[in-house]
Amino acid sequence: MNARVSRETVTGAPAEAAAPPGGTGKLYGVGLGPGDPSLMTLRAVEAIAKADVVAYHCARHGRSIARSIAAKHLRDDHIEERLMYPLTVETTDHPGGYRGALNDFYEEASARLAAHLDAGRTVAVLAEGDPLFYGSYQHMHKRLAHRYETEVVPGVTSVSAAAAAIGKPLVEAEEVLTIIPGTLPEDELTARLAATDSAVVMKLGRTFPAVRRALERTDRLADAHYVERATMEGERTERLADVDPESVPYFSVAVLPSRVDTGPAAPERGEVVVVGTGPAGAPWLTPESRGALASATDLVGYTTYLDRVPVRPGQLRHGSDNKVESERAEFALDLARRGRRVAVVSGGDPGVFAMATAVLEVASQEEYADVPVRVLPGVTAANAAAAKAGAPLGHDYATVSLSDRLKPWEVIAERLRAAASADLVLALYNPGSRSRTWQVAQARELLLELRAPDTPVVVARDVGGPEESVRVLPLADLDPAEVDMRTLLLIGSSQTQAVRRGDGRTIAWTPRRYPEAPPADA
Repeated sequence: MNARVSRETVTGAPAEAAAPPGGTGKLYGVGLGPGDPSLMTLRAVEAIAKADVVAYHCARHGRSIARSIAAKHLRDDHIEERLMYPLTVETTDHPGGYRGALNDFYEEASARLAAHLDAGRTVAVLAEGDPLFYGSYQHMHKRLAHRYETEVVPGVTSVSAAAAAIGKPLVEAEEVLTIIPGTLPEDELTARLAATDSAVVMKLGRTFPAVRRALERTDRLADAHYVERATMEGERTERLADVDPESVPYFSVAVLPSRVDTGPAAPERGEVVVVGTGPAGAPWLTPESRGALASATDLVGYTTYLDRVPVRPGQLRHGSDNKVESERAEFALDLARRGRRVAVVSGGDPGVFAMATAVLEVASQEEYADVPVRVLPGVTAANAAAAKAGAPLGHDYATVSLSDRLKPWEVIAERLRAAASADLVLALYNPGSRSRTWQVAQARELLLELRAPDTPVVVARDVGGPEESVRVLPLADLDPAEVDMRTLLLIGSSQTQAVRRGDGRTIAWTPRRYPEAPPADA
């Protein structure tokens, strides 16, 4: 029996703003599990038994997977409400488009259920898997739960069913599991897969080719499993790489299980990836860098930077001092030549006063000519400090290291004068350390010859770290004693502004528009 009753408009207002309950009926959102009726919970069976009305969603052909799962628990005296979707693909002539058509459908469907609830009937809405996990029930819940007594009966999800089907753990220890809809844009799929340990990609079907390409781009295809119709008749599991895209239905998932026991997949060929961790580790990592660190068989780097990377089972870590860059690069390339996938860990951006140059210099030797080398960018300290201070690098700027360990001070001074004479903002890396205490004072005096005493200076220390401090002060007030190896300096140009905001914070910014130069004969 398919009952059709009066409609009403339901606003879906939040519970705290809702009117008092509109009726005496009770609403159940009943999770049925992934497909096998024997995986329904006792509570789900009890909720159906208590119901006067059993509602379920279906496509335009009229068949409902949810109803078929619960079929043996339905009675002849149940009132059945078939909630038929008006469309199944994103093509419609509805003025509000696909979303508008669905919203109207959910409003109409919830109004039908509300009429039963107002009449004092108990309504059970059937949902495959779990009612609040990518399910259609949630749209009824948002429109009705604040108005009527409601109970949600959780169910076994397709994620758990897929893991059971392949017989592999999803996550262990500190691993992170990410659930991803395959309908995301391919670049977003790639980023999400790169940044996680384990994953389940839902909603395959027509999205399968893009999901497969994303797995290839993140070097995860070899790890991926395909599960179709988990626990249902016709269940199918196999290596995702072997699946024919034309054979993939909507009710299928891709699974990247735990790597605790297996470790990263063995590469077909060794390579070196130079990875920038940003100024302070995890919050500054790009998804691509996360993926490279997770899939490496070996991590090589200065011990301080290696400590920013989580320990993963199966990975080897090779730490060293910060003054052996060439030796470190050679070691990494030797590992890659033996078939290892090596991540050389660098702070900030590896191409800015960091490890990329050292690796590429050694890789240019003939004996390493066939070893693949990639460099992945990271947030460099200057950009991190600038963002914290405002936008002092909004116009042309120069980057200079004050360390005279690899170049003489005379060269540094000459470059400072040239950049200051050109009225460039200056980002000064490595301004001081325990063994270098005089360079900042020398640089300040040199710059005061060419810059006004009130030129804004950003003093940024431990950006992104627990002792972060970012201050804006005049050049004349720069105290060299406050500068150490964890500090970066940004020296403004003649156009850089320092403005005190209403919250008491001083921000610095450099306009993108530069004053016109005077005529040549002026």
